[in-house]
Order: sequence, then C-alpha cells, then structure tokens
Amino acid sequence: MEAPRLVASDVDGTLLGADDRPGPRLVAVLGRMAEAGVPLVLATGRPPRWIAPVCEAIGTHGLCVAANGAVVWDAGGDRVLDATEIGTDVLVEVLDRLRTALPGAGLAVERVARPGVAEFCCESTFEHAWPSSDHVEVSEDELVAQPAIKVLARRRGLSSDAMAAAVRDGLGELVDVTFSSSGGLVECSARGVTKAHGLAWAAGHLGVAAEEVVAFGDMPNDLEMLRWAGHGVAMGNAHPDLVAVADEVTGHHDEDGVAVVLERWF
Repeated sequence: MEAPRLVASDVDGTLLGADDRPGPRLVAVLGRMAEAGVPLVLATGRPPRWIAPVCEAIGTHGLCVAANGAVVWDAGGDRVLDATEIGTDVLVEVLDRLRTALPGAGLAVERVARPGVAEFCCESTFEHAWPSSDHVEVSEDELVAQPAIKVLARRRGLSSDAMAAAVRDGLGELVDVTFSSSGGLVECSARGVTKAHGLAWAAGHLGVAAEEVVAFGDMPNDLEMLRWAGHGVAMGNAHPDLVAVADEVTGHHDEDGVAVVLERWF
C-alpha cells in the first residue's frame, strides 16, 4: 500500500500499552505523520469524555470515532458532530430481551452528553469492567427514559464471546452486537452502527476514500473497521476473529506494533 491519507486506530490494547500510555516510539512517528499532513482518527468504544486524556497524551486533537461508531467527536472543539442513538421505544425492547438472553446480567446505558442528562447510567447490579468508571445508578424506568448510544450488559463468569452469541440470537435484528473486553461484557449499538460506520463518516468529512485508510485494532469491535479500511492491521495481541480478517498482523501493543507499521511511511 502507498502512504495512507488517513490512519485510524483503536485505543486500548492497540495504541496504548498495558500501562495505558503511548510509547515514545509511537509518539515520535505520530508526530512525523502529523507533519506530513496525515490525520489520526481515534476509533474506540470509549465515550468522548474518556478519549480526551488519550488525545492529550499523544498530542492529537482531531476527529474521534467514539462509542463503537455511534458518535463522531471533534476533540479540538469538544463537540459532537454526529450521533446515532437507540430511541427510547426500541431501548425498552432491547433491555427486556437482554434480560431474557442474559439472565442475571447487570445492564447500563451510555448517552450523548446533554445538559441535565447523566451520560452513563446503570442498574445497581451492574459491575464495571473498568476500575474507577463514572456512573449514576438509576431505576429500570430511568434507564430507558432517554435515547442511548450504547447499551452494555455485564456478567462476570461468562465469556464475552458466549454473551455476544446469546445476544445476537435473542435480539440481533434490533441492535449491532460486539465487545471490547473478554471478561463478560457485551455492547449493543443501533443496528448497522459499528466503528466502520463512524469512520466512514469521519473519512468522508475529511475527503478521504476507504482505500486510502490504514486501520489498527485488537478486539471484535474493530472487525468492521478493519474490513472497511484499505489496509486493516490486527495487533499481535488481537482476538482470533480479527487475525482472520486482517490484511496484516503486527506486533503486540506493548511492543510498538502500531509504530512498526507506520514507520514504513513516516
């Protein structure tokens, strides 16, 4: 592939090391890439408020694909450019059918930031997959009172692969189902919304075609993005499903795997 006109990368398990920091080799090549005028689009399951520290650490403030593609966020202007939500009517059915598909799982919703609206709301039984996560515990009725960009189900002791299969069987016609953590977490977006959806919007906004994009990822929520991009790269620590569809497999996220590929051009 010739030098890309846009680079898209997942964050956790891809761009960042196990210490949640970018390595100096990566920071250096991203700096050269910026000097060459090639934008970096972060594409992550994180909501915008969890992306901002990453932008500061790597020195980029461009477009970000957040919440597994449901939101395109302008980090420099701190504003949402595009959002695809699950409406409240559908949300009621999604949560009801999740309780049937995954008995005993705790449920949560992620919302677009709006005045007076709590962004992350969950049932009291929901157990966070990440420590120190912000949340507001609400009743079942309050959980579906506002549209959501993402629904999460968590049940410790089950694999995320097994949970995702059960959810696809039970309500796959209503939502897009994926996961970014292997430890008993499944994530649902509006039907058809994936990182590829958000990245296509961002690339179109920047005037870049899919074949001019290199994308990096490590988990099933990166699958559609790697398929969509002109060159999809799976990390050395990637889930087997990503390795199966990638154009290339690079090094581990703790071994500068993203930098190894980008240094061909920058």
